[in-house]
Amino acid sequence: MLSGGMPKLRSRLTSPLTSGSRSRSSLLLSVGALVGGGVAAYVTAHKLRDNPPLPEFRASCSAFEAPQRQEGACKVTDERVEKTGVTSRDKYEAAVRRARDLLQRAKDECGAPGIVAAVSVDGQLVWAEGLGYCDVENRVPCGPQHVMRIASISKSLTMTAVAKLWEEGKLDLDKPVQDYVPSFPEKEWEGEKVTVTTRHLLSHLGGIRHYDKSYLKKKDKKGENPNEKAKDKSESASNAKTENVSAEKMDKPKSEKVDKPKSEKTDKKQNVPDSSTEEMVSKREFKSVSKSLDLFKDDPLVHKPGSKYLYTTHGWTLISAVVEAASGKDFLAYMQTLLTEMDLKETVPDKPIPIIYHRARGYQFNKKGRLENTPYVDLSYKWAGGGYLSTVGDLIKFGNAMLYSYQKSPEDKENLPGLLKQSTMQTIWKPVPNAKSKPSNESCYAMGWAVVEREQKHGQCRPRRHFVSHSGGAMGFSSLMAIVPCPEDGVSEKCEANSVSNDRVELDSSQKELSKSALSGLPRGIVVAAVVNLTDVGLSKTVQEIGEVFGKAAYS
Repeated sequence: MLSGGMPKLRSRLTSPLTSGSRSRSSLLLSVGALVGGGVAAYVTAHKLRDNPPLPEFRASCSAFEAPQRQEGACKVTDERVEKTGVTSRDKYEAAVRRARDLLQRAKDECGAPGIVAAVSVDGQLVWAEGLGYCDVENRVPCGPQHVMRIASISKSLTMTAVAKLWEEGKLDLDKPVQDYVPSFPEKEWEGEKVTVTTRHLLSHLGGIRHYDKSYLKKKDKKGENPNEKAKDKSESASNAKTENVSAEKMDKPKSEKVDKPKSEKTDKKQNVPDSSTEEMVSKREFKSVSKSLDLFKDDPLVHKPGSKYLYTTHGWTLISAVVEAASGKDFLAYMQTLLTEMDLKETVPDKPIPIIYHRARGYQFNKKGRLENTPYVDLSYKWAGGGYLSTVGDLIKFGNAMLYSYQKSPEDKENLPGLLKQSTMQTIWKPVPNAKSKPSNESCYAMGWAVVEREQKHGQCRPRRHFVSHSGGAMGFSSLMAIVPCPEDGVSEKCEANSVSNDRVELDSSQKELSKSALSGLPRGIVVAAVVNLTDVGLSKTVQEIGEVFGKAAYS
């Protein structure tokens, strides 16, 4: 552009001027300003291309401030929030560029309107950024401050409440749930009474059903009285014929099943959602946890307690009733005390009426592949298992609180105690042998968390890092958070060095005591959180890759 315009300028300069020397001087000044401005723009553009700026941390930076940040450490300059508490920005500059690319790739592949992620290293936030839109209709850019449905990550929050009550001796994990919730019916399996415990429920081993109720029909068929089978042949044939006709009516073409989004699957005859999604799109408001048990408490078990793994959100609704009884408080009230203690200011139950600033919209694709708003749903039946909203910054704080508790040994007298005891964290992060959906899966459910154990099967082959995580899928949103503790050998020395050497905000005397943990190298490890405002999106690969990128930057 610049080289193409210069000949024309030269020809104008050499042509005779009829307005005198003043006009000639004015023209020369104008040309000089034009050329100088073009050069400056050219240089600036190339600088930005070669050294793209770090992400802009926009409004609501307090939602993801580090716990040790002093007041006023977050300041606004030229419409940009400068995060002075983010440690060693230069050190992670390349990692940020790579992570941003991975985030953009994940967004592009699934066609999501918006996506947001955050990363902390050794307890310090090093990156938080959003791409796309949190509100497509009003063109609101997506950022770390936006509040989104975290879906089943709510189970991990609830696990913290259960663990706290267990530590205090108010809850026995191995007692029958009826000891805490007498209104929940006793259960049977194959004609014998069985016991469902809180420990079973925490690992999805209780036999409580999930949203899908189709197993009830199968149970009815299996439970037929043998004497009834010997009825008149003509009656049996007539029944069979009726069943076949009904099956034909209900059987939809394959293309219809593929095109129909999960949220829109309906019973053709009754024009209501099918049994696997009916409760997911429920608009019914439940005034209490005990009322929400009515959805499933009278249904038979899917399997014998303790024998099999079946992921179930309803099981966690029963857990919330146990928490209420053990704590003597309303579930949401008890949870709020813990959220306040962890400084999770943006983590709240997903209620439709209250004003929740920076609340993002959720989306899905219709049968034509076009983006649309998700229908209204009421989540009051599953606060404990999938009913919370949060930001990626709050998820990072929560992850670090758990990581600190996991690494804070009883012998350590220098640091403040963790929210939970180390022994408690070791128990709830220990894989439960039966809690695997498939034998081939690397992850195994523990208690409120999925765990991948450290392993390397063959020399010079893929090493597997130890990490814990939880994913979430709700109407309009998908989420995942992962905690990667620093290994106890080899890399741990680098973890320690990294934690101590990072530049930090200067603290006053009242804050020094609170920062001892950071200065002593706790917690050690990486926490990653990501949320996308689109239904049914897998984020596992992206989150793992982002974690690896920052792990190499921090400890290599």
